[in-house]
Amino acid sequence: MEKYLSLSGNHSSNKRSLGGLSAFGSLEELILDNNLLGDDLVLPGLPRLHTLTLNKNRITDLEHLLNHLAEVTPALQYLSLLGNVACPNELVSLEKDEEDYKRYRCFVLYKLPGLKFLDAKKVTKQEREEALVRGAFMKVVKPKASSEDVTPSPEYNYTPLPSASRELTSHRGVLGKCRYVYYGKNSEGNRFIRDDQL
Repeated sequence: MEKYLSLSGNHSSNKRSLGGLSAFGSLEELILDNNLLGDDLVLPGLPRLHTLTLNKNRITDLEHLLNHLAEVTPALQYLSLLGNVACPNELVSLEKDEEDYKRYRCFVLYKLPGLKFLDAKKVTKQEREEALVRGAFMKVVKPKASSEDVTPSPEYNYTPLPSASRELTSHRGVLGKCRYVYYGKNSEGNRFIRDDQL
């Protein structure tokens, strides 16, 4: 009777099939890290599974995944999705910040209220309460662009240079008026430098 199973990445095959897991009905821990699994992930019913790690895969649709996990893994207590686009953190994307990750945690806990750990961090009582109140509103909505809606924009490369000096062959100076003059009032840039240090 298997209680723990880890599948290592098989990067040579494009088709990932997890149908064979149905033979492991009493499986409690499943590690599927680095397997190039995407939004088409389908797990069989695993009623005893309490630990699932899907780190460093290609999962982007968080809501679809959470709905599927709620259905097939009712005993799930530990879930880790680090390294996926669906798990926003600063290590994966510089566009994400701590607030994005907090919203993500709140939404996951709303969808899977039985979790005790999410991404190797214990779920707090405060997070659980916030998920009950605000979790449904923390869903990240991405507009779906159709080919008809997208209009190609003209190529425009921004340059701060005046139009007279944009040519590479133009080497003459350009004189222009500045809209803002900086006087240094209210500046704290030199507040730690004493007069005797100047």
